[in-house]
Amino acid sequence: MKRLDPKEVLEGIHHADRRLLSKAITIIESHKFEDSKLAESILLGLKFPEKKSIRIGISGIPGVGKSTFIESFGMYLISLGKKVAVLAVDPSSPITGGSILGDKTRMNKLAENFSAFIRPSPSSGNLGGVAKKTRDTILLCEAFGFEIILVETVGVGQSEVAVENMTDLFVLLLLANAGDELQGIKKGIMEMADMILINKADGNNFIPAMNAKTEFENAMRLFKPKHKFWTAPVLAISSFEGKGLDLIWNQIENFLISAKESVLEKRGRQNQIWLWTSIKNKIDSEIDALRKSHLKISEIEVDFQKNRISSFKAVDLIIAEYKKNQTSEFV
Repeated sequence: MKRLDPKEVLEGIHHADRRLLSKAITIIESHKFEDSKLAESILLGLKFPEKKSIRIGISGIPGVGKSTFIESFGMYLISLGKKVAVLAVDPSSPITGGSILGDKTRMNKLAENFSAFIRPSPSSGNLGGVAKKTRDTILLCEAFGFEIILVETVGVGQSEVAVENMTDLFVLLLLANAGDELQGIKKGIMEMADMILINKADGNNFIPAMNAKTEFENAMRLFKPKHKFWTAPVLAISSFEGKGLDLIWNQIENFLISAKESVLEKRGRQNQIWLWTSIKNKIDSEIDALRKSHLKISEIEVDFQKNRISSFKAVDLIIAEYKKNQTSEFV
């Protein structure tokens, strides 16, 4: 099979070729060594529009209606003349490593619209439900010309810090009548939210949703504000009926006006966090590859399993072998 030319891919991205955008994302997500070099060339050659995109993280418990909300909100943004990219991260099977990747089929209208782009990606077991390459995929979509990037997480309550660390605004979707009104939502994730949406505020659920809105507004007053310039609003909306979408966009615009320079500063901090996250991921991959082929590390593992050495000793020995292997590669 013919290898892709990075110049061809970059030209395609800058000329809005969706086929080449999809191929570029596949290369970015690939675990193959040869693809990593191609991915590096592509990322280095990206050119971005002068106007910055808006990155919005979206999370919520399973069943809250994230896909319905994203399709409804995405179509609303398109009606305003915006181009929208959706990065929907699906949970991976811990056994096969595969994922359902059903978001595209749940957002038919959005998927068929030329002003939208939906890319489902497997989380591959990463905490926070964010794929390791999500940030790089965001960059590809921005270079392509998408003005608004929606990042949907798995929403399983695992370290949503991951998505907050790559977006400008973090939106949390909640439900009324889900038993305890706080639904086991941890204080941490509510404190991270820049906006809280009570979804499915329609039909018989309208009054409970309005009651939940009041309860969450009261709960938010107990938390230390995330920003000096912003208090996270709580809105009751209906993704199914399309109600409240204009209010959400109005609040997002207000947030960005209030944030001003802090968004740019936040992106700088995010880049630093992502740099060290990428370094850790690379070291993890190298150690994992070494573990599968290194006899000495296997012996250390056996010694630890049989309680011949402590965990501290085992860690020091394995790291020493890793360093020794890295040194030998440069000799």
